[in-house]
Amino acid sequence: MRTLFNSFTTRSFSLVLTGLLLCFCWVLPALGAQYDYVDINNPALRKIPTAIPFFKPVNQTGAEKVICSKAADMLADMLVFTGYFKMLDRGSFLIEPYSPNIVARQIKFKNWTGIGAELLVTGGVVLEGGALNMELRLFDTFKGQLLVGKRYRGREDDLRRMIRRFSSEIIFVLTGNRGIFDSKITFVSTVSGHKEIFTCDFDGKDPVRITHNNSINLSPAWSSDGQWIAYTSYAKNKPDLYIRQIKKKTGAVVSKKGLNIAPSWVPGKLQLAATLSFSGDPEIYLLTQTGKIIKRLTHSSGIDVSVSWSPDGKKMAFVSRRAGSPQIYIKEIASGQVRRLTFEGKNNTQPAWSPNGDRIAYTAMNRDGLNIRVIGIDGRGLAQMTHNSGDNESPSWSPDGSLIVFSSDREGTSRIYIMNAYGTDQRRLLKLPGQQSEPDWSGNMTAP
Repeated sequence: MRTLFNSFTTRSFSLVLTGLLLCFCWVLPALGAQYDYVDINNPALRKIPTAIPFFKPVNQTGAEKVICSKAADMLADMLVFTGYFKMLDRGSFLIEPYSPNIVARQIKFKNWTGIGAELLVTGGVVLEGGALNMELRLFDTFKGQLLVGKRYRGREDDLRRMIRRFSSEIIFVLTGNRGIFDSKITFVSTVSGHKEIFTCDFDGKDPVRITHNNSINLSPAWSSDGQWIAYTSYAKNKPDLYIRQIKKKTGAVVSKKGLNIAPSWVPGKLQLAATLSFSGDPEIYLLTQTGKIIKRLTHSSGIDVSVSWSPDGKKMAFVSRRAGSPQIYIKEIASGQVRRLTFEGKNNTQPAWSPNGDRIAYTAMNRDGLNIRVIGIDGRGLAQMTHNSGDNESPSWSPDGSLIVFSSDREGTSRIYIMNAYGTDQRRLLKLPGQQSEPDWSGNMTAP
C-alpha cells in the first residue's frame, strides 16, 4: 500500500484549500484497540518509556524542519502531561530519524528496546504554501507492531489540532478512552485587576478571557457539550446567574431577589442546578438554559449549595448545613432520598463527582488548612490528596477521570494546579499574572 509520502511530489501534491477544516484518515489499519498498556485506575501506574524522534521533512526545506521538530516536541509534551509516559532523551537514540514511509518490518526495533523504549512514534511532514500534510505512527517496540497510524491534512496553523488528534488516538489504543485532548478548563483570574472568567486548553495553553465587565465573576461551570458556561456575576452589584452560549455569545440572566449562585449543568442536558434565595432560604433549583425554573430540588432549613451531578444525571451531590456544619449529601432525583456522605471534619464543601461515577472529590478544612480529599460514593475509601501545601480547593475531574484540577496558594497566591487521580504528580497548570481560582474541567468537545 502506497503511503502518503510515496505518492507525493512537489508538483503533483494537491490539497483542498477552500476550508480550514482538518481532515484525517487511516494510513494503515491499526491492530485493534489494545487497552492493556495503561490502567488509569492503578494508583501505582508505571510510566511507559517512549521515544519520539524528530519527524522527517520530506522536501527537506527549512520550514519543514522547523515544523518537524515543533510537532515532535508538541506531541511529547502532550503525552507527558497525561502522566502515562516518560520521554527518552533524544541524545540516547542510536540512529537518525526514520524515513516517513517505513513499515514495521523495516524498523530495527532492537535499536529502540536497547535504550529502553517500549513505544516509538515516527512521523513525516510535507509543507507547501501553508498547506500541511503529516503522517504519524505509533509502534510497540517489544512486539514489533504498528499500533496506530494516521494521516492528517490541513493548514500550517492546524498543527496543534493535528497533534491533539493523534495524541487522542494514542491514548485510545492504550487505554480504551479518548483522553483529555479536546477538553478545556474554565477558571477565575484577576489578571485584569478584576475577577473575570477565562478558559484555556486542557494543558493551560491559549488562555482566553470570556467576561469583560470589570466586576466580580465567580463559579464558572461548563455544560456537558462544552458550548455553554454559567457563572455568577456581580456586574449589576448583586449576585446574578449568567448563562452564556460561548460561540454565539447569547444567553440569559437569572436576577431574582437575593442569591443566584453556584451553577452546575446536568450531564447530557441543557439544564442546570443553581442556588437561589428568592424564597428567603437558599435552596437548589433546576433551571433551563434560558433561566426558567423547572422545579425545586431541596427543602431544608439552612443553605443548600454547590451541586455536582452523577455522570448519568440521576443523583446529585451537594453541600448543606442541615446538620449544623457544611457537609456533603447525595440525593436521588427520582425518589427524593437524601443521605449524608461525609462525616469526618466540620467543613466539607465543593463536591466534584468523578466521570466514572464511583468517587467524589471535595474540599475539606482540617488542621493543615483546606485540602482536597476523595471518597467513594458509598462513604468508603476516604483519601487526602494534598498535604502541607497551603490551602487547596475547588477540585474538578478531567473528562477521562485520570486527572484532577484544583486551585492552591502554595506559592503564596492562588494558582491552578493539576494532579493525577490519586494525588501524585502535582504541578502548576499555567502562568498568568494575578490570582487564578475555581477551575472547572469540561468534557471532550469533539466527537471521536
